[in-house]
Amino acid sequence: MSGDLARLRAGTCGWVRRNACFLDSPPGRAELPVVPRAKAFLQLAGLARCWDRVRSGDPDLAEVGALVRRVWPRDELPDALAANPRYASQFSLMYCALAPTAVERSRAVLARLTADGYLSAVAASPYLRLEVAYYADMAGVAHGNGSYRELYAASLLAARTEALPITDADACTVAHTIFYLSDYGLRAPDLDRSDLDRARHIVVDLTSHCIERGEWDNVAKFVLSQFCLGLDPARTPSGTAGIRVLAGVLAESGAIPAKAIGLMPAPAATPTERFRKAYQVTLMTAIMALMVSSARM
Repeated sequence: MSGDLARLRAGTCGWVRRNACFLDSPPGRAELPVVPRAKAFLQLAGLARCWDRVRSGDPDLAEVGALVRRVWPRDELPDALAANPRYASQFSLMYCALAPTAVERSRAVLARLTADGYLSAVAASPYLRLEVAYYADMAGVAHGNGSYRELYAASLLAARTEALPITDADACTVAHTIFYLSDYGLRAPDLDRSDLDRARHIVVDLTSHCIERGEWDNVAKFVLSQFCLGLDPARTPSGTAGIRVLAGVLAESGAIPAKAIGLMPAPAATPTERFRKAYQVTLMTAIMALMVSSARM
């Protein structure tokens, strides 16, 4: 395993272990907005799931997993996720899918989502249909969104012939399309050879583009996307460069300090502001480092 990759995995996973408990602390409840704090728990559970699949005996995982298991049965989490009407169904499905153990409330939530027609929202965007299919499958509930191959064919990724130009929102859509098709690298995506080669070409170019722009969160996403598509990012030029760049901005604390170079916290930023800046990108980098290093152990 490359030294940079090992540093990223140890640093980011250690930061998560030491800092995720802030989400469940009195200061965290007082200082973090309700819905973003609840969404942060979903992101933490997603990381813990990947972590457990590739390094189930990792001591750092034990504390993170215990936090997720402690929080999930409480009513406050699903209530907070439902507080934003625009995303209530989306977040509620994720809550059910990512439950670390059986949670009584999940059955009622899934029944409501089924009755509301959310799980078979054929009129929704192709990306939303793919997301629903992914989390519904994880939750073990039927949906009406078709196969992953069909959903890929309707996706933004399938429609693109070149990587650029691209907006930040489209970059996120492309990366998460790959994550859902491959379960974050835990399975091979159901793509034929020509589609796979084209997707690899796009992702390699997007990795280089995000490196040049100092978009560290997107760099982590596209290095992971390379892995999800069957490449070894520790051997591709853009993947190696992305890992090196992320290792270069890794703070002594183990955090990636911000999603992009232009979003760095000010010198006078409070600990809570630094936590909010670092949280998502550090978790994303941790998932990337865990998955890519898992194939090299």
